[in-house]
Amino acid sequence: MVGQRAEPKTLNPVTAIDAPSREVIRRMMADLVTIDRASQNTAPGLARSWSISNDGLHYRLNLRRGLRFSDGHPFDADDVLFTFRVLLDDRIQSPQRDLLLVEGKPIRVSKSDAHTVRVDFPKPYGAAERIFDSIAILPRHLLEQDYEQGRLQSAWPVTVAPEKIAGLGPFRLKSYLAGQRIVLERNPYYWRTDAKGQRLPYLDELVFTPAGGEDVQIARFVEGSTQVAPRLSARNFAVLARDPKGAQLADLGPSLEYAFLFFNLNALDSDKQARLGVAQSWFLDRRFRQAVSAAIDRDAIVKVVFDGRAAAIASHVTPGNRRWFLTTGAKPRRDLDLSRRLLAEAGFRASANGKLMDAQGRPVRFTLLTSSSNSERLQMATMIRDDLKAVGIEMDVVPFEFRALLDRILKTHDYEACLMALGGGDADPNSEMNVWTTGGATHFWNFNRTPFAWETEIDSLMRRQLTATSFAERKRDYDRVQQIAARELPLIPLVSPHVLVAAKGTLGNFHPAVLDHNTLWNADVLYLQAPGSAR
Repeated sequence: MVGQRAEPKTLNPVTAIDAPSREVIRRMMADLVTIDRASQNTAPGLARSWSISNDGLHYRLNLRRGLRFSDGHPFDADDVLFTFRVLLDDRIQSPQRDLLLVEGKPIRVSKSDAHTVRVDFPKPYGAAERIFDSIAILPRHLLEQDYEQGRLQSAWPVTVAPEKIAGLGPFRLKSYLAGQRIVLERNPYYWRTDAKGQRLPYLDELVFTPAGGEDVQIARFVEGSTQVAPRLSARNFAVLARDPKGAQLADLGPSLEYAFLFFNLNALDSDKQARLGVAQSWFLDRRFRQAVSAAIDRDAIVKVVFDGRAAAIASHVTPGNRRWFLTTGAKPRRDLDLSRRLLAEAGFRASANGKLMDAQGRPVRFTLLTSSSNSERLQMATMIRDDLKAVGIEMDVVPFEFRALLDRILKTHDYEACLMALGGGDADPNSEMNVWTTGGATHFWNFNRTPFAWETEIDSLMRRQLTATSFAERKRDYDRVQQIAARELPLIPLVSPHVLVAAKGTLGNFHPAVLDHNTLWNADVLYLQAPGSAR
């Protein structure tokens, strides 16, 4: 059993962006090419092999033969073509779509025969075959009608009947009990075998139990009702480390995850303009965002919230991403004098009682939303609230159930500020395309306003680095993205928590990794054993 902090929002790989949903979905789905989380190199998936033309524009993927979806239906190239047709449809607004555009032009996918797929790129693609790792191949026989009738975005909710969903991964849906558990069972048609020829997965079931918070999650782990704790807070990691009771604990250092604060920069309708317009006029001023960033004591957050098991960051690229981290970037530090100077330049002033007022004499106060199920983010939000008081800014912290929080951010845009985190499934910049390109599904701060000039520049750089023919060229462009982001601060980077995970000592083949998913990436070879035994 696997403990989760929150309940998945959907089982639809086309639309899922929240971590609990992706955690479950990835166990049921499979990719054409996979990134081995241990080596971080690419490895065959549904494609047993592939070749690339000399000019880097054409990929030939040779599919495995005889594969079946978890409902027994045969898999072939038509499922691959259908998947890319769906993901490239801009009406679907899938977060994967941005990965499949090169300088704004979509890749083209065709088939040579039932087991051979050709992928043509408008220009050479810097991320190479790594992009195929993020593409869960869909069952055309189950979803084509939903797609043609415009219902695909709402397909496969967590309440879907097990017989209506199928994938090519090691597990398939067995049952769902709202608020209590999602049960996956062994996929009898799964294609992988171990070195001895035994069909995988080893486990008969994989059960996900949402806890509503990490403390409950850890309590269940300690009592033995769950065997895996995928993401631990530093506080709970320390508790387990003092008395592990045979548990397997691992601190892998800084992750690819980055926690950040951001403001609502979306164009507002008349109703929201009346309620949020004053605060947004502050947020739109780059100096205000910079002042907020300068007022935050990241080192204190690392020490107090994470017990030192995190890294203070000034960029969305964390020290855990050794290849792409900008070592010459600004160092994150608190500077109250700089914060006050920036606010003064933007027309703000302190009142007699120390409260910050804007140029029209209105008190500066806004509301920050964050997930109610994440104790670390709640504590971070409280510390940031206290930090901002030092420059006269009043901030109210409002915890939200995670799914309701996502609705506010992604759909209604009814919020002022938010504290969230993201973590890439890959260290390559291609995993950040949907964050940093306008129109991206996780371009949180601005979904509908005409792009700012600096956003347009980032768009150009992000797309250009994907077509560069050398790592040096890609690195130069992505370094520039980080520099612009550090200046404009659409996302105010805070900290990157260490990868802290735990599993019961009876869980075999437990090999945690920095890349997502840290503990379940090799779920097909995990097994339970009696204490002291070996497989």
